[in-house]
Amino acid sequence: QVQLVESGGGLVQAGGSLRLSCAASGRTFGSSGMGWFRQAPGKGRELVAAISWSGGNIYYADSVKGRFTISGDNAENTVNLQMNSLKPEDTAVYYCAAKLYGSIWLPNGYDYWGQGTQVTVSS
Repeated sequence: QVQLVESGGGLVQAGGSLRLSCAASGRTFGSSGMGWFRQAPGKGRELVAAISWSGGNIYYADSVKGRFTISGDNAENTVNLQMNSLKPEDTAVYYCAAKLYGSIWLPNGYDYWGQGTQVTVSS
């Protein structure tokens, strides 16, 4: 089976940085792209960034533009999220996900999910 494993979460003060990484385990698979979601306590899951392998398109939620940078390796089905200028409102469990086909900027239709990694930003 295909599994995605996130790493790099932790505790950081406001204004600091973290780098999240996600790697596929198990069989290699092709995908349209990969993305990062987050879910804060009491809130729904939000797509924060995504990258399309075919066209090189990158999507960012308005709340993270200018602060977060997504990058990845198509061949290895991996994705990273560099998070700078972190704010307390960025506190959430962050999940990586892969979409086999379709628009990566649409949060629906992602096929594979990681278990999540906690990011906590203190004020």
